[in-house]
Amino acid sequence: MKNKIYKISIAASLLIGTGLINVACTTDNLEDVKNLGAFDTNNFFRNEQECFFALVGAYDPVRKYAGGFENMVTFFNAGSDDFYAGGGSATDGAGIQGLSNYQLNPNTMPASYWRDYYQGVSRTNVLIEKVPLANMSDAIKKRFVAESKTLRALYYFELVRMFGNIPLILNEIKANDDYYNIPQAAKTAVYAQIEADLVAAIPDLPMTVSGDQRGRFTQGAARALLGKVYLYENKKTEAAAQFAEVNGTPGGTSQYGYKLVSDFASLWVTDNKFTSESIFEVMHTNKGNSDWGFWGQGNDEGNSINIMVAPRGYSKSATTAPDVVAGWAFNPVTPDLYNFMLGDPRMGATILNVKQLKQEGKADYSPAYMDSGYFLNKYMPTKDEVTTLPGASELNYRQNYIYIRLADTYLMEAEALNGTGARAQALLDAVRARVGLSSVPVTLQAVKDERRRELAGEGHRWFDLVRWGDAPSKLGSRGFITGKNEILPIPYTELTGTILKQNPGY
Repeated sequence: MKNKIYKISIAASLLIGTGLINVACTTDNLEDVKNLGAFDTNNFFRNEQECFFALVGAYDPVRKYAGGFENMVTFFNAGSDDFYAGGGSATDGAGIQGLSNYQLNPNTMPASYWRDYYQGVSRTNVLIEKVPLANMSDAIKKRFVAESKTLRALYYFELVRMFGNIPLILNEIKANDDYYNIPQAAKTAVYAQIEADLVAAIPDLPMTVSGDQRGRFTQGAARALLGKVYLYENKKTEAAAQFAEVNGTPGGTSQYGYKLVSDFASLWVTDNKFTSESIFEVMHTNKGNSDWGFWGQGNDEGNSINIMVAPRGYSKSATTAPDVVAGWAFNPVTPDLYNFMLGDPRMGATILNVKQLKQEGKADYSPAYMDSGYFLNKYMPTKDEVTTLPGASELNYRQNYIYIRLADTYLMEAEALNGTGARAQALLDAVRARVGLSSVPVTLQAVKDERRRELAGEGHRWFDLVRWGDAPSKLGSRGFITGKNEILPIPYTELTGTILKQNPGY
């Protein structure tokens, strides 16, 4: 018979994406599979508790930013001009190496970037359909739907800015649906849906949250995301308006309670979670007892950036040296970023100069692939943070990842204002004053430079270069090709047996 051994790609993401079903398959004859064991969503989502459980599952994919080997931060850091891929060798992680040297192809492109976010889309689609029918208060229904729409907007935003033209799916996909023939939508249609979801969600989200609700979306976080979406669409007037609502008076406390922390370095202290500067923060914990058997599969809850960016073979020989854990040496800092940050007060919190420590006899390490001697310090693990709970210690660091923070939105608003005017000047000044720097005349280039220093290593630089149109000049020596590398290749496993078209150049 005709070969029907399809890779369960977008189909699996959508059918298994609820996190509530298990599908058992063989390679004998997938044409005859009747979705045995599929979860009937009509028998769930009946009350607030069940809907809340599903909402927790819908939040799970946000850990993609810092969780697993294929986390967003180390991957996109490696593609920027600020970091190399690093690791043990040129073959240590084909995906991260391929983005760094611009040899990424459909076979080496990590499929999880597509799969994980479409799982998130699937989970939110089901919630948006089922929550209004559940037995609970109207106020809770509105909030759950608003959170689901915000999450769906976030997941589609990541998919569209990575892959360009993607399928736009807004309903629950069932086993008998023709999910192999879902067409790709134009980027404009995807962005329009993202905007619509966020605009609809904002009024029904809480102004603030506290206690065990921290980490859930608020009005301010959704508005900040909407401003970012507008900025990526080059709708600068709309972006500036949203950011103004989030930011309030530069340097002051906004209507949502956001305020720049006084000590920049304190943002990277593991126990200093959910500061006044945090707008949307992704939680990580060592209590999930993550282990190698399921690491990176969405079930682990530790922050993987920590072990990945630590220098290999590190040991201290002087009490004045930091008590750093030996790690895997990914994302070594480029000399270009190091030199760019010389004299900046944020240097110490951003870059750990292990090369200098070795030269001074205070510490030693084993230089790894593309070693520069400079390492990303914002996520550098120290021995006092090593878990004593079950699970692999390497996989259970508990530092949160801040996806959007106030200094970021200050600078995005200044950019949306085209780097001109009194308010743009005040926004730039506030970011600089926080670290003791004097004012410089605001220009678009000054805002770009400040973003590079302020947000170094947080996973934003590659996307900034691409949307500014600066990637060809900054990354051309790495192999970046205009008209191709602004988006990533769709993983080969997602194309098999579907009508999806590969992105140009791949």
